[in-house]
Amino acid sequence: MTRRILAILFLFCLAVAPAVAAEKEQPLPKDLPPYGELKPFQAPQVTTRKLANGLTLWLVPRPGYPKVSYTLAVRGGFAADPQDLPGLAELLTATVDQGTATRTARQIAEELQAAGGDLNARAGSESVTLSTSVLTSKAEAGLAVLADVAQNATFPDGEVDLAKSNAADHLQQEESDPSFLAERAMAHVLFGEHPYGVTTLTQDSIAKATAKDLRSEYMRRFRPDQAILVVVGDFDTAKMTAAAESLLGKWAAPSSPPVPAIDKPSLVPPHAVFFVDRPDSVQTTIAIGSLGPTEDSPDYAPTEVANALFGGMFGSRLTRNIREDKGYTYSPYSYVAARRTVGVFQTWAAVRNEVTGATVNEIEYELNRMATTAPSDEELASARRFLVGNQAIELQSQDSVGRSLARLWVIALPPGELGRKSERISKVTRSDLDNAAARYFPAARQAIVAVGVEKVIKDQLAP
Repeated sequence: MTRRILAILFLFCLAVAPAVAAEKEQPLPKDLPPYGELKPFQAPQVTTRKLANGLTLWLVPRPGYPKVSYTLAVRGGFAADPQDLPGLAELLTATVDQGTATRTARQIAEELQAAGGDLNARAGSESVTLSTSVLTSKAEAGLAVLADVAQNATFPDGEVDLAKSNAADHLQQEESDPSFLAERAMAHVLFGEHPYGVTTLTQDSIAKATAKDLRSEYMRRFRPDQAILVVVGDFDTAKMTAAAESLLGKWAAPSSPPVPAIDKPSLVPPHAVFFVDRPDSVQTTIAIGSLGPTEDSPDYAPTEVANALFGGMFGSRLTRNIREDKGYTYSPYSYVAARRTVGVFQTWAAVRNEVTGATVNEIEYELNRMATTAPSDEELASARRFLVGNQAIELQSQDSVGRSLARLWVIALPPGELGRKSERISKVTRSDLDNAAARYFPAARQAIVAVGVEKVIKDQLAP
């Protein structure tokens, strides 16, 4: 979802770019000052606690702005779904706030709104997350509702039936989107039958799922010894710890075993082309992907910098090649992401049918150029500035800090990694980048998914 939002913003920027480019380019003033020193993000101090029942607390006081953000994450996202019910975590998040033992869905919504917030539930590959942001003066009231949902959700039959109907309609709509089809296919190509290959519901799993299944999965996943509460905002640490003890300290873990840890995938994605036929499509959506480093690997920061230079920022090599120079597409991009046991590296572009083959050719050329050609000092500096600056902007938000810290916990990293990330990026050398690019970027390592008219794709890629 985050990628799609960024893509929409990116496309909006691109829509105005041609008009800007049409104007005569003006030279920059000669007396512009040099860039300032690159300053790594200064992460906030995190106080860590663990309650007697096993619940982890990460507390981040940020005095001044009168709001408090809560993020409660439990291990067990899509990768923990039963084999016959893939995507069940999506239904779980759609219905977890639809009633508890003491509150109706309407009461949950109204109480949080009275506190200045609402409840967001999200399923990821390895976790389910509940979050809300409320006024400081209503901090305990907001936490009381969140704690109730985390411990006492009831999944009423009628609400589950409605959520299933909505999910079936939504999935049907999603399956008309070539990007959705490419993302689902790429997950299967990279991970096969491994749990990381599950990214969404199926019509079959929607039809099979019952309220009883959701209650069972809720009890299996929502347990304090497999959960973290991250609190960021204007609060007193001692009072917040006491509130958490009062509202969540009696949350008991069941005797059943917790969600098992996810094994590292053993599949090596093949260097091959996979087709998803979309008749009458006038474009081909191209996804090129491979496995990458985990976030605790020494390769991760150099790979992030290499990715920014390759296709992760607007001034990247890929953008200059297939957008600015050749006009094949408006919005090529690439990204690096990490799960707990493996990372991924992917490149995306949507292009006219007639330049499908030429686009794949240029992407592979740029991948191999990254793997074999050292960047200039200016390219390296630009990529580092982009990544360090982006992190500083993103983490201005209390909600973003909370989500980022919860994600670190899910992938078994300490809170201090929040600050060390930009420090590592700012220290990446050309040698570091060259080694990472040579390891992860060669085109021969990549799998290709193409969504469009199959005959067009085959004819275009045959050469």
